[in-house]
Amino acid sequence: MIKVGDTLPEATLQEYSEVEGNGCSIGPNPVKVQDAAAGKTIALFALPGAFTPTCSAKHVPGYVEKFDDLKQAGVDEIWCVSVNDAFVMGAWARDQKTGTKVRMLADGSGDFAKATGLTLDLTARGMGVRSNRYSMLVKDGKVATLNVEAPGKFEVSDASTLLAQAKS
Repeated sequence: MIKVGDTLPEATLQEYSEVEGNGCSIGPNPVKVQDAAAGKTIALFALPGAFTPTCSAKHVPGYVEKFDDLKQAGVDEIWCVSVNDAFVMGAWARDQKTGTKVRMLADGSGDFAKATGLTLDLTARGMGVRSNRYSMLVKDGKVATLNVEAPGKFEVSDASTLLAQAKS
């Protein structure tokens, strides 16, 4: 499992972006994790799936709400990573009104989740292998803090916890 001090794994996520004003879209576009994180402070949070209850009601809204506070604490970008395809993540971004506050990044085949060692096997529930719920503060591609949730919990990967860590 990835730990504090480790470099983010080499992986390519996908991002589907709306073009404001004309209803067209851009993407899906590849996002090379190491390149995109270089020289930046990233508030990265991952979750089991788009449109799932805790993820939609608490996890994503918390990061949208704390956007300004995270920016003031030195965070350059907020990333939401989930084992879904880019089209689903784009639709979820519209539903959650993330705008330019949270980058909704698709880990379609779970390559990033597997490379971090933070997978969650939900096969028995018909969802296959997903990402565990966690958050991390990433500085110049290296993990500065890591908050991994226990199964079925939402206690340490929330925006308030990561904000407190960004401020310290």
